[in-house]
Amino acid sequence: GGGAYTEYWAHQAAVLPVDDLPLYRWRMDAERQRRTRPGSWALEHAPLIAEVRAELARTGPVPASAIEHESNVRTGPWWGWSDVKRALEAMFAWGEIASAGRRGFERVYGLAEDVLPSAALDREVPEEDAVRELVRRAAVAHGIGTAADLGDYHRLSRAATDRALRDLADAGEVLPVTVPGWDGRGKPLPVWLHRDARLPRRIRGEALLSPFDPVVWFRERALRLFDLHYRIEIYTPAARRVHGYYVLPVLVDDEVVARVDLKSDRQAGVLRVQASWIEGRHDPAAVAERIAPLVERAAAWQGLDGVGVVDRGTLASALRAHLPGIAAAEPADPAG
Repeated sequence: GGGAYTEYWAHQAAVLPVDDLPLYRWRMDAERQRRTRPGSWALEHAPLIAEVRAELARTGPVPASAIEHESNVRTGPWWGWSDVKRALEAMFAWGEIASAGRRGFERVYGLAEDVLPSAALDREVPEEDAVRELVRRAAVAHGIGTAADLGDYHRLSRAATDRALRDLADAGEVLPVTVPGWDGRGKPLPVWLHRDARLPRRIRGEALLSPFDPVVWFRERALRLFDLHYRIEIYTPAARRVHGYYVLPVLVDDEVVARVDLKSDRQAGVLRVQASWIEGRHDPAAVAERIAPLVERAAAWQGLDGVGVVDRGTLASALRAHLPGIAAAEPADPAG
């Protein structure tokens, strides 16, 4: 916030250009209607919301923890929000307040008129036009995808996505195609190709993918494209985890070739590879050679001195051979 970028609910909570906020105004309006209907929390706590609004007008942008109020008491860990935090998030969802940045992990909230430029507040985009533009952007980003793929990119309803795709098809911006192997209920899935999509002659590079990376965030697409069955396991009890606590898929060229469970050990100054797994029939030695520098860069980015590979997973021994900096890693922490 306060600059070229801000936060809002695009796919999930996302950083996006301030200039794009008008494309989500319809979503903000829908959130206000949904959250203030009879019997809703926001309606029942309207006086509190008014008090929080007045406090932001008095103080300017602040994190939730800086607002002094008897209702600003957490009800538990993780999502045990105080009523003040709930009020802030409600107003954030319907666009009355906006993100002015972060202090550590805390979002800083301010009245929209104090945080956002007038152009972002005053520009009105009809819902149909906004949805069409969001689907257009999804098609450009994907190159090719099903209606479900393209709609999920900005969490749009299927009906709205289909209407937008019909408009884009009429304009020649997307073309209906089929992809071998992309089937549903025994029939080829309808697929849309953006007119400007091009297949590169070669894709080369390596990346650790966040669980929230667009490459893997829509699990159905990840399964179709990469044969990757991926589930985040941070909320799964340790004894039931398959691959680890915070597991990152590893992209090499145009394939997902591995998964690594990484943990920063600040006390030891080491990035722990808690577990590492090969995907499919890829050669562990070849994969380890490609991704070892990537893991070292991740450690450096975290300000850590080295990497320790725990002997867990089908890639661990090969990866350890390419990361000899820490001779012996401690056993995996089952609690993550």
